[in-house]
Amino acid sequence: MNLKKISLLIVLLLVADQILKIWIKTHLQLGEAITVFPDWFQLRFIENNGAAFGMHIASGGGFDWGKLLLGLLRIAMVGFIGWLIFHLSRKREGTPKGVIVGLALIFAGALGNIIDSAFYGLIFSESTPYTVAHFGGHYAGFMMGKVVDMFYFPLFQWNNVPRLLRFLVDGNNYFFGAIFNLADAYISVAVVYLLLFQYRFFNR
Repeated sequence: MNLKKISLLIVLLLVADQILKIWIKTHLQLGEAITVFPDWFQLRFIENNGAAFGMHIASGGGFDWGKLLLGLLRIAMVGFIGWLIFHLSRKREGTPKGVIVGLALIFAGALGNIIDSAFYGLIFSESTPYTVAHFGGHYAGFMMGKVVDMFYFPLFQWNNVPRLLRFLVDGNNYFFGAIFNLADAYISVAVVYLLLFQYRFFNR
């Protein structure tokens, strides 16, 4: 798969991710939800400090060093994956297209969330449960912005969840209560695909 095609795929994935995030941020108040399919699919606007699937990082003092470290690790990962895509795409033989596409999904997903952290604090006003954000504000410094999440699938309630499995439910005991975005989905789908179907290539 040539670099032009893979670059176009990455751009399209990034554009889709950012359009949805910007629409959510500029049209919904924090915590507001739109029901897409009753009882199992909502667009629910939350923000997190940078970890995937709505997880939070503890911060201390006035500066979030954990968030900065996560951002730097993401940038390093994106740089490595970008180099890997370039390297493997130049090897015309022996690299399955699925491997390149999977890596492109991970690249686009990681870069999409980096963009939120790096720039949203600089270009948007702060989202609150009472106000909708708008362009032209400034609620955080570079790399200190929050990542926009919106996909929520409260599939069913699971009461009396064993302590070891609490991570599978949200505060209302809904199974798979994580709220995530397109970038998270890109990464998750790609990792599962690569582990299940392309492990032989990586073993080699």
